[in-house]
Amino acid sequence: MSARRRDEAWDPLVRSFHDVDRARKVPDTPQTRSPAYRLAFDDAEFLCREELRPVRLQLELLKPDMLLAERGIRSTVVMFGGARIPEPGGEAWAAKNETQKKNLEANAVYYAEAREFARLCSRHSASTGHTEFVVVTGGGPGVMEAGNRGAADVGAPSIGLNIVLPHEQAPNGYVTPELCFNFHYFAIRKMHFLLRAKAVSVFPGGFGTMDELFEALTLIQTGRMERLPFLLFGRRFWQGAIDLEFLAEQGTISPGDVELISFVDTAEEAWGVIGDFYELA
Repeated sequence: MSARRRDEAWDPLVRSFHDVDRARKVPDTPQTRSPAYRLAFDDAEFLCREELRPVRLQLELLKPDMLLAERGIRSTVVMFGGARIPEPGGEAWAAKNETQKKNLEANAVYYAEAREFARLCSRHSASTGHTEFVVVTGGGPGVMEAGNRGAADVGAPSIGLNIVLPHEQAPNGYVTPELCFNFHYFAIRKMHFLLRAKAVSVFPGGFGTMDELFEALTLIQTGRMERLPFLLFGRRFWQGAIDLEFLAEQGTISPGDVELISFVDTAEEAWGVIGDFYELA
C-alpha cells in the first residue's frame, strides 16, 4: 500500500476504500448485519437521510469540481438551449400539433448553429490543450446534443451536466464519458455551469433554458459575476419571447442592462463576439 496520495503528497493513513473492502469481509453475525455497523460513508441509506442534505450538497459540488480540476479544465463555454429542438431533417418528437411541429422544424436551424458554434469553440480549445474554452452543456438532447456533437466532430472533449428528472433523460452519446456528470440538485448543477464560464450562449428553449438564462444574467447584472460574452442565439426568437426594451421602459431594469446581452444569429458571429472580448488572435 502506497503512502502517497493521488496528488503525490505524503499521507501514511490508511485509504478509506481499503476499510470499505475490509468491512465487507468481516464474519456474518447479527451485529455486522445491522445497518448501524456500516461505515457511514459506505451507507447509502444513511447518506440519503433528510438530515444529510447538507453533506449531499457538498458532495455534488466537490465531485465534478475535483474531476474537472484533475483533467486540467480551467474555463468553459456554456451552451444552454432546448431539449426539444430537433436536428435538421429530424423528427420534431415534442410537437403536440401541426403548428408546433412546423415551428420546431424551423427552429432546427439552431441545432445546426449550436453544433457549428461548438466546433469553433473546440478548435480554439485545442490550441490550449483543451484546458480553456471547453464546451459544457446540460448533457441531454436537442441543443445540448448539438453542442457535445460539435465538439466530438473535431475530436475535442466536452462536458455534460445531466440531472435526474421524473422522465428519463439519459446523457446524449456525444458527451465525453469521463466528463459526464449526474446531479440531484438543480442549484448545484447551475453553479457548475458558471464556475468556469468564459462565455454563456443561450439558444431557443423553454422554462429550463429561461431559468438558466435569467439566473446567469442576474448574477452579472448584480455584480456577483464578472461580465463576459452573453450570447442569445436567434434575435427574432428572443425578441419575441422576452421584451427587454419594455422592461427598460417600465423602469424594472436599467437601460444599460440590455447591453449585457449580444444577440447573434450564426456561430461565426458568436465566436467573433468572444474573440473580440478576449482579444483572441
